[in-house]
Amino acid sequence: MPVSLPNESAAYRAARNELLKAELALRAQTEEVAALRRALPEGGLVAQDYSFRSTSGAEVSMQDLFGGHSTLAIYSLMYGSQAKAACPMCAAFLDGWRGQVSHAQERMAFAVVAQSSPERLTALQEDKGWQALPLYSAEGTSYQQDYLAENDTGAQLPMLHVFTRTGDSIRHFWGSEMFFEPSPWQPRHIDALWPLWSLFDLTPEGRGSHMPNQR
Repeated sequence: MPVSLPNESAAYRAARNELLKAELALRAQTEEVAALRRALPEGGLVAQDYSFRSTSGAEVSMQDLFGGHSTLAIYSLMYGSQAKAACPMCAAFLDGWRGQVSHAQERMAFAVVAQSSPERLTALQEDKGWQALPLYSAEGTSYQQDYLAENDTGAQLPMLHVFTRTGDSIRHFWGSEMFFEPSPWQPRHIDALWPLWSLFDLTPEGRGSHMPNQR
């Protein structure tokens, strides 16, 4: 349906209509990419049932994280045992998810893991108001190293992975591997899940070099 807005120029409307064509093409490409993702063959079998610890200190297996679902998303929070504070970028991402996680959990499981103790995660959860987010300690497991969330020097990396379960078998389905593409590198590997950047992209200034601050 053709539209116009108050006091806009003909030049603006012509340019906006061209942009709309590009936006529609992008939407179609997004759907095409999602279809390609859904059509991926089986990923690698998860060789061990990792044992995480909840913020209460209880041991929780990877199988447990699925609950009654067949799909599980795990976000690796950059908050190692020696870190004074959680990564501000990770915190901004999770701030956006604390209000959405209950909706996601209606059809899939979602968990946040970090290479930090349950006690530190409990304090972080209280400080950030993340009570709705299921936080788990990966200390004592090789999960972070195995799934690219910790490098050889022990530095933490912000990976998101999706796993699927059939019976007792867990397989990897998808990971945010765009993070490792070197050029041009930007922390945009999970943009589709992060409304902050999408909002900035609608403005004349764009996202620029903005980085969320520690809060």
